[in-house]
Amino acid sequence: MSKNVVVRKAYVLSLRDGALKEYVHWHQNIWPELLQKIKEEGIAEVSLYEAAPLIFLYSEIRDPDSWKRLWESEIHKRWGEEIMSPMMEYDADGLVISQELNEIWHLEN
Repeated sequence: MSKNVVVRKAYVLSLRDGALKEYVHWHQNIWPELLQKIKEEGIAEVSLYEAAPLIFLYSEIRDPDSWKRLWESEIHKRWGEEIMSPMMEYDADGLVISQELNEIWHLEN
């Protein structure tokens, strides 16, 4: 982990059936302005892994509130509404079905 990174965060997200191909496409073609906002908010690294219909997101961030600020930004809201909305599973409150994971072990040599 980079010396400037202070927090590791991981999440599991639920995709709708059959949405994986489109989800991968959009993340391979992510909007440049969203990439810039990710950088500005201190999100140093993000990796996505799939076990359809689940997406595992691992990140290294510089500030504990980095993700919150990104999710509240206009560009991320637009990305969510225009691109991600048809692919994600939502709960009764209209929130993406997701779970933040708690780290139980880490090794860094």
